Amino acid sequence: MALDFVAGCFGGLAGILVGHPFDTVKVCLQAQNINNPQYRGTIHCFTTIIRNDSFLGLYKGMQSPLVGVTFINAIIFGTYGNVLRRLPEDNSRSRFIAGAIAGTCQSGVACPMELIKTWMQLQSKGNANKLTLGKSSQTKFRSSFHCLHHVYKTHGLKGCYRGMNLTVLREAIGCGTYFASYDAICKSILDDEVDPLYLTISKMLFAGGMTGVISWLVTYPIDVLKTRIQADGLHTGVMEYSSVRDCFLRSYKKEGPKFLVRGLNSALLRAFPVNAATFAAVELFYKFIGSTEEDDEEY
Repeated sequence: MALDFVAGCFGGLAGILVGHPFDTVKVCLQAQNINNPQYRGTIHCFTTIIRNDSFLGLYKGMQSPLVGVTFINAIIFGTYGNVLRRLPEDNSRSRFIAGAIAGTCQSGVACPMELIKTWMQLQSKGNANKLTLGKSSQTKFRSSFHCLHHVYKTHGLKGCYRGMNLTVLREAIGCGTYFASYDAICKSILDDEVDPLYLTISKMLFAGGMTGVISWLVTYPIDVLKTRIQADGLHTGVMEYSSVRDCFLRSYKKEGPKFLVRGLNSALLRAFPVNAATFAAVELFYKFIGSTEEDDEEY
């Protein structure tokens, strides 16, 4: 149904407006050099970004996800709804399958969008305000679209899809977990025969927020590797990692297993409000459409 895609647009817009500052902090923590760390933790990262770039620095690179995430959520919720209706049973397993398919479908949009977002977020008005993208060239990106144009011009289409394999893996597992856990949480709050659309706003926000936290806990190590692969060579012009395996082994050797949860606090702080806003926007949209249709039937 077209309504699933429209509902996803509203959910994506609400989520990005609430959560982008937390995402900026997460990316900065994930990508920083452990041998010369710029940030001591989540709070220090927040305050440093604000001090160097003002509060608006937390919204660097938002152009890309503002357009992309809205479209991505439309794909996710639209694909999920259509696939779920075609499965023989409506249970948590079916919701995981439908979510995994939806996540895989939107990866082609998510990968280049997140690449550009990452590059923009790693720019700063401090010492690292220029990203070294060649052996002797330095570029300061004026906007997400300028960054995208540069990536395509310099590295071609393949460069725009750096980290695509990890994006697909993260999104398939993450979106499957996302919808299955939302269904399970709603059922634990309500009686089995009650439709989730009848959740109160507070319960809706709680279910959506916890869904986001669970999904990120499951997929966060994959996201760390994806960020490092996508940010590789930005400041030095020299690619450090030859593959995902090489990235994992080098990072593990330097930092130990803790590298897989670097920036997790910021991600979880972001996950709850973002997904609470996303699911609330989607469910309220369905409620509004449902009430409108009932009013039309009365006339």
